[in-house]
Amino acid sequence: VSTSHLQLAAFALGTIGWILCTVSMGIVEWRVWHVDNTTVISSGIAWVGIWKVCFISYLYVSPGYREQFCHKFSGYDSFIPHEIYTAQGLLLLAMFMGLLGLAATIFALRNVYMGVTYKPLIAPFFLVGGFFYISAGLCVLIPVSWNFYSVTHNQSIAFPPSFYMPSSPAAQEAGAAIPVGIVAVILLLLSGTFSFSYRFPMTANTITK
Repeated sequence: VSTSHLQLAAFALGTIGWILCTVSMGIVEWRVWHVDNTTVISSGIAWVGIWKVCFISYLYVSPGYREQFCHKFSGYDSFIPHEIYTAQGLLLLAMFMGLLGLAATIFALRNVYMGVTYKPLIAPFFLVGGFFYISAGLCVLIPVSWNFYSVTHNQSIAFPPSFYMPSSPAAQEAGAAIPVGIVAVILLLLSGTFSFSYRFPMTANTITK
């Protein structure tokens, strides 16, 4: 038990990182667009996520009220840029890999803290957990970095007319999903590093005379 404190921390950090990865995938604010034409987009701000685009409109509701309209992306939409398609796939993969990392770490910690047998499997399962944590972190890092690059270069998206979105914004900025994803990357990579650091303690029975 005294040799596995870092691995317990890895489990805690990995759990938080996996939750943040899942949260970032569901947040619509990946890219915040500021638009000049407020005829439909009443607030002048639209949120572009990896699954849908949303904006506030007063057009079809009573005065003084507002309603959020969202258009979901489908797998057949050819206008979706590569960084969004990549984010969809890699974040789903990261969520799955993070879950495998947590399962492997739980199995190893169970053997450590409950004194269960299968001691030869403790270190390998910590290593497996570390591999999945780091893989999940890299799967989050790629779409987060790519979409942040698109934001900083104010890249456009050719939305169809039915979306009521301009092809390019007046300006855009990174939404809440990107910093959440960055924190998830840091925690998952730390979890993997801590998991790799486990060394099974030497005992009198394992020392060769």
